[in-house]
Amino acid sequence: MTPRTLWTYQKERFPLAKTAPLLAVFSSASIAVSAEMAGRPLPGPGAFLAGFVVALLLFFQMRVCDEWKDLDDDRRLRPDRPIPRGLISLRAVLTLGAASLPLAALAAWAWHPPVLWLLALVWVWLAAMTLEFGFPAWLKARPILYLVSHMAIMPLIDLLLTAMEWLPSGTPAPGLVLFLALSFVNGCVLEIGRKLWSPEAEIAGVDSYSALWGPGWAALVWSGCVVVSFALLMGVALVTGAFWITLTLGGAMALVCLASAASYARAPTPAAQKRMDTMAGLWVFACYALAGFAPLIVRLI
Repeated sequence: MTPRTLWTYQKERFPLAKTAPLLAVFSSASIAVSAEMAGRPLPGPGAFLAGFVVALLLFFQMRVCDEWKDLDDDRRLRPDRPIPRGLISLRAVLTLGAASLPLAALAAWAWHPPVLWLLALVWVWLAAMTLEFGFPAWLKARPILYLVSHMAIMPLIDLLLTAMEWLPSGTPAPGLVLFLALSFVNGCVLEIGRKLWSPEAEIAGVDSYSALWGPGWAALVWSGCVVVSFALLMGVALVTGAFWITLTLGGAMALVCLASAASYARAPTPAAQKRMDTMAGLWVFACYALAGFAPLIVRLI
């Protein structure tokens, strides 16, 4: 395992240039929203640093778990991926994942040791997900339940991140449930958006929502998730006092997303597939940026 090997692996399976900025906004917005909803001042920079490190390592651990869980399918159906083609061994990836566990625990402990209990809760759910809750065939035969059970980790991660702010202060803000629900729906936006493929990109035996429902219905479901996400975002904005700026900027972004989905439904080309994946990421990025930082902008202006 050389530095060049690791660089190639991260580019293909955990692209830091794309992932790190999204997780920086996700983690810092979670902490800021928690403070805004409770009417408390923002915590010190240590909370934001710890939140980013924990988020980055958790998402890497999720990737490592997927590598282990999907290895047989990858060998049969996606031999071009790094592990099946021999770029890097599964053992090396699992070693990196194991090494990241104490680093995440150290980051949480360094800020506020009781946060470790919530980190442990996320790890328990991640382990259950990796084992498909003990019923892999049954769960995979029920794609909606599969999606819901796996996306449930998103509000758990957000509960952990917001706890960087509220746990040292005592209790979470009552309205925080809106933000946790937003994280769940945004997880669905990302997951469905990355599996809206063009017909020529479909792989026999590999699940996608475009193959499951057809491009038109899959785009409609994705659009529905964006609409629900926008409604939850507006609920958060009502609590934080950033309603109008969120309505203007978030509404414009939602319309772009819906237009992209309509275009994909009409013509599910490779370009449209790539655009949907990009729009899913941009929508989630915009949601967290508006939820976390729009209240600060409102106060400045």
